[in-house]
Amino acid sequence: MINVLLNVSSPALRAGLRALLSSDETIKVVNDSLEEDDLRSEADVVITSASHASFSDNEFDPPSSAATLLLSDDPLNVQEMRRSYRVWGVLPTDASSEELIAAIHALSQGLVVGTSTLLFESESEPLSHGPLTERESEVLGLLAKGLANKQIAVALGISEHTVKFHVSSIY
Repeated sequence: MINVLLNVSSPALRAGLRALLSSDETIKVVNDSLEEDDLRSEADVVITSASHASFSDNEFDPPSSAATLLLSDDPLNVQEMRRSYRVWGVLPTDASSEELIAAIHALSQGLVVGTSTLLFESESEPLSHGPLTERESEVLGLLAKGLANKQIAVALGISEHTVKFHVSSIY
């Protein structure tokens, strides 16, 4: 059984989430208020809305063992999420019941969950690749698009062996 705590300010959103999650027999909403510490400590996953969670102050303090699922339509600072929560996920506020249930199951297993539009910068914005060279960044970009080593070699006009070298350096 996966115990879920609802940390959302809107009664309508709380009722909707409770109704969506009721279709899965392995999920139990333990409570929908953060005031009862004994029930709060039972939570495996905490669902909160972006307007209700705050990174800068400790207004939202999930149980240390619980994973956090944030419902938000705005791209997030992924680094801030990593610093703030042990296990976390982010879904848009209009996520389907199937997406919510799948996210809760994944989070309870220690996985990070989210849509690419909320987790990653858009392709039009410059990406910060850290210590990668310009060529490694190009190779990584093509890998992310699903190209095989041979396809990357043709696209960049280099040998497949060189692509493998760059992939090894990236790892």
